Amino acid sequence: MSQQPTPSSLHGKRALVTGASGGIGGEIARALDRCGVSVCLTGRKTNALELLASGLDNPAMTASVDLQDEKALLALAARVRDELGEIDILVNCAGVLPVKPLVETTTAEFDVCLSVNLRAPFILCREFAPGMQQRRWGRIVNIASSSAYSGFANSSVYCASKHGLLGLSRSLFNEMKNDNVRAFCISPGSVRTEMGRQIKHQDPDTFIDPQEMGRFVVETIAYDGHMIAEEVRLNRMFVQ
Repeated sequence: MSQQPTPSSLHGKRALVTGASGGIGGEIARALDRCGVSVCLTGRKTNALELLASGLDNPAMTASVDLQDEKALLALAARVRDELGEIDILVNCAGVLPVKPLVETTTAEFDVCLSVNLRAPFILCREFAPGMQQRRWGRIVNIASSSAYSGFANSSVYCASKHGLLGLSRSLFNEMKNDNVRAFCISPGSVRTEMGRQIKHQDPDTFIDPQEMGRFVVETIAYDGHMIAEEVRLNRMFVQ
């Protein structure tokens, strides 16, 4: 579908990856690093971020940020510009997955899910998109879910947040395409991560390999021809 990512296509770019202490975000960060990209890693687990950064080949900064706090997000954006420079690639990967029946879900839990899964990507896109537009090159990758296209029992809030992220991504694609800023929404099915293991009554061994997903994301954004896979649904293909 796309050319292989090479140092010449992404080398020297700078990226911010949220959720880098998780399985998908960490693998995306590693794949970017292998292409010569300097990465800012954010996530909830400071030790995991430091361990990830220590294993990368290129300079990386780490930041533990409360994605529900707009002031903290704005401070993160300022710090990234100061320490790393202007961001060329933004990967919104952080997410929470509340698994509860609707009637047991509190308004506070709703607010947390929408803040992390949708509001934080909106704020970070708003912060970094203008610089990409001015430089006429940029990549925004929003990691959604199969839940962006479906509704599942006991995950109404999560599905709502991912539907919203898909809508945001579709709008960004059309708003910025003439500035050569490409917005992608990549929606995987179940992935073999700590979050993915919350899914019951399925065999985790059949889930998508996060390393494979990391490679796919980077191959997608490295392609710089006239085509664009603006909206991608990823599913597992488990052959017995």
